[in-house]
Amino acid sequence: MITTDIAIIGAGPTGMFAVFEAGLLKMHCHLIDSLPQTGGQLSEIYPQKPIYDIPGYPAINAQELVDKLEEQIAPFHPGYTLGERVETLQKQDDGTWLIGTNEGTEISCKAVVISGGLGCFEPRKPEVDRLAEFEGKGVMYAVRNPEAFRDRNIVIAGGGDSALDWTIFLANVAKKVTLVHRGDTFRGAPDAAEKVAELAKIGAIDLVLKSRVVALDGTGHLEQVSIIGPDNQTRHLPADNFIPLFGLSPKLGPIENWGLNIDKSAIEVNTMDYSTNVDGIYAIGDINTYPGKLKLILCGFHEAALMAQSAFKYVYPNQRLTFKYTTVYGITELV
Repeated sequence: MITTDIAIIGAGPTGMFAVFEAGLLKMHCHLIDSLPQTGGQLSEIYPQKPIYDIPGYPAINAQELVDKLEEQIAPFHPGYTLGERVETLQKQDDGTWLIGTNEGTEISCKAVVISGGLGCFEPRKPEVDRLAEFEGKGVMYAVRNPEAFRDRNIVIAGGGDSALDWTIFLANVAKKVTLVHRGDTFRGAPDAAEKVAELAKIGAIDLVLKSRVVALDGTGHLEQVSIIGPDNQTRHLPADNFIPLFGLSPKLGPIENWGLNIDKSAIEVNTMDYSTNVDGIYAIGDINTYPGKLKLILCGFHEAALMAQSAFKYVYPNQRLTFKYTTVYGITELV
């Protein structure tokens, strides 16, 4: 059995940073994730996607951020159980928690931090004729290796941040990028929408608004997409790849059975310390909800910092918490 101070369910960026904040308070953490690597969505879905809202980095690739976080938490020697899904959570007679995974691994801890991003997530798939037939044969729901799209005809569908960001990025990689959006305004960041409009204006991409992809065609591999526009006319575009980016559908899985207050597939928390309605269980990152919630990585970092302060008092109720600034003491003295 693995024993630790804090078990963190979810090894995405927020969960990883929680290791750092807990480590500064001399609490040991163990990370658990169903994915075979750390990084959560960043590593699994868009490792090469540039991120623009991390303080101090005008732009940083998702996987690079994960690598930096791994480097940052290494001095605190966290434990890892990767590629295993948490199935059970039980309160023990001595007040500790016992976590069990689908592979039979058991982790005993004093506090639990749920940082599972969107939980068990899967891409939202649009209603497109023959979509499933071309999955893995031209249809992709994430961009893991941008170089795989070099000199190819790419059709992206969506109107959110991912669709905008990948349209901008792949404009310099692919032979041709076409962005298809059902509306005429975007849900994504305004500056990204402006960049897409400018790329369309200079002919660097094709922007097709008030339209939707309705069918795919090809022999063995995707060769063409069919699009219906506002005039109800169907047009056909050559396409080597179709990338529908309509977000992820969250599924909490076993978490739903842990007695937590749930609102629309998210865990309700107290914003004072991001504790849940169950003593000893915290929720940080995209998986939690509260008035004014913003699903941003930097907000998850903030939540991790406040959570750690509260968790220390829960894990060590008889010890005095002395807050120390890393700029004064450095890391090596605090490890």
